[in-house]
Amino acid sequence: MRLPAWLPRSVFLSGIALTAALFVWGGWERRWIADDGLIVLRTVRNLLAGNGPVFNAGERVEANTSTIWTYLVYAFSWLTQARLEYVVLGIALVLSGGAIVLGMLGTGALWRGIGRPGATLLLPAGALAYIAVPPARDYATSGLESCLVIFWIALLWLLLVRWTQRPPTTASVLILAFVAGLGPLVRPELVILAGLALLMIFLAPSTWKLRASIVAVAGAVPVGYQIWRMGYYGLPYPNTAVAKDAGGAKWGQGFTYLWNLVGPYWLWLPLLVLAVAVLVTRPWSGAGAAADTAGGSAVARWQSRLRTPGAVVAVILFTGLLLMIYSLRVGGDFMHGRVLLPVLFCFMLPIAVLPIRIPAREDWGKTRSTALFAVGAGAWLITVIWAISVTNSSGMPNGTVVGKSGIVDERNFYALNTGHPHPILAEDYLDYPRMRPMVEAIANTPDGGLLLPAAAFTYWDVVPPPEPIPEGGAGHTVYFLNLGMTSMNVGLDVKVIDQMGLAYPLAAHTKRLDDGRIGHDKALYPDWVVADTGMVDIHPWLPWYMDEDWVADAKVALTCPETQEVLASSRGELTRQLFIRNFKRAFDYAKYRFDRVPAYELQRCNLVPPPPVEPR
Repeated sequence: MRLPAWLPRSVFLSGIALTAALFVWGGWERRWIADDGLIVLRTVRNLLAGNGPVFNAGERVEANTSTIWTYLVYAFSWLTQARLEYVVLGIALVLSGGAIVLGMLGTGALWRGIGRPGATLLLPAGALAYIAVPPARDYATSGLESCLVIFWIALLWLLLVRWTQRPPTTASVLILAFVAGLGPLVRPELVILAGLALLMIFLAPSTWKLRASIVAVAGAVPVGYQIWRMGYYGLPYPNTAVAKDAGGAKWGQGFTYLWNLVGPYWLWLPLLVLAVAVLVTRPWSGAGAAADTAGGSAVARWQSRLRTPGAVVAVILFTGLLLMIYSLRVGGDFMHGRVLLPVLFCFMLPIAVLPIRIPAREDWGKTRSTALFAVGAGAWLITVIWAISVTNSSGMPNGTVVGKSGIVDERNFYALNTGHPHPILAEDYLDYPRMRPMVEAIANTPDGGLLLPAAAFTYWDVVPPPEPIPEGGAGHTVYFLNLGMTSMNVGLDVKVIDQMGLAYPLAAHTKRLDDGRIGHDKALYPDWVVADTGMVDIHPWLPWYMDEDWVADAKVALTCPETQEVLASSRGELTRQLFIRNFKRAFDYAKYRFDRVPAYELQRCNLVPPPPVEPR
């Protein structure tokens, strides 16, 4: 059957528009900003206030995993002067929809480049499957960098496919290298895809002058930022990696996390069906690869194969596999599906659209082409039916409860616990347990103090500062796990820290709890915080559950020279000498750990314990 010349292109572009629109609409219907998303906005507030890229003024901590996401939100906030939550929501929806558009364009270019498009329809397939998965639409917004991650992957995919299909110019290669080089700043683990892509274009046939330019252009921003990060923060990667011990291994939890996503949605089904359809129908048959006929030496032929669609597909699938293995090793995450979304996106990209070749009129029912059409059309139909069936399914029926696995449906959890179906603004989280009492406690203690969460949700224990109280008060410090909602509902003059260490270097450098909840497996005792902040350390001003001897031990333990040096890397005045020392010792600081029990820490550092506090 001879299709009208305009039909294949119209079907393809309409499919892209429809799929992207469905994703944006689905993201809007499930719009929200997570507590972790609000953490990013605290850093943006400090940037806008002139305090630098920090979470708390006066303490250099990189509390956000994605560098580019932080500065992207900052740039648009500065330009628009709009409310931060709305800025994030707008950027997230644009990037999420853009990722689908770029990904499908790249796959469409892939099939047009290696197939025979005259009588072939490119229908949404893998892209449709991706947007059908509820977590994909949950994290289309959320305030986290998930939207930026899939946008960057899709953009790199499109550029790589185009690089294989047309004679590369110097400008196009350098643009590709620059985009690839940004990977580690999108998320650190994306160095895998960035490295493989750069290695491929570096080793492909080229001149050494261009190769040198590729290295320079790809490395300029990430290497420059890395030097600055190590000197400014005293760490070789974001503090979140230290707090969560991203180098640790929790394989069992990782497989639990994988099945938590794959099992409920039968995710293997569309991947298997579409992969089989592509292998059986072989839409690339008849397309000759330049590498197959290239003359010259074996090395030259091998190099020429690097600039082929097959090599690009292999890189994206291999990246997905490596990202999955990494996620399994670190134990996944506590948010249902979130860290596996880039893995799923990589696996879906080569089949984002499915090529279905329409047989000629005289061949219907008589030749092999009819059977191949039936296989392709059947695979597409199965994918559509599957997508419709899982779109509104609940992967975690009890996802609002923190169970044994530690994994929750984060969006539903916060919707339930705030009473808002779309918690977006910081004020929405004032209805979360403890939040309004926190604001009231700060207002009722003008002298300042350390706020500790009490067992009841209706009040906070406030440890007062020692006298004399300076004019205007000694300032407040809030010590709570949920950093985003706390920090965005108080002024920048209120210090907000957490027992896990995302924004608190002291807690970040404690040892990981073997049996802790994934993503929350550090818990610094509040005795350290009383000692660190210099608050009153005796009863009755200390809460009843705290021990004066523990606080006294913590005060001495904090004098450990190694601990003092690590803390000085982020708290000391940033002189040229400190910057150089931080740069040289950043990896040592990242590996440093101490015991969260003060008495054990005294032993580790060979410090003399203080005398026991007399009973009162």
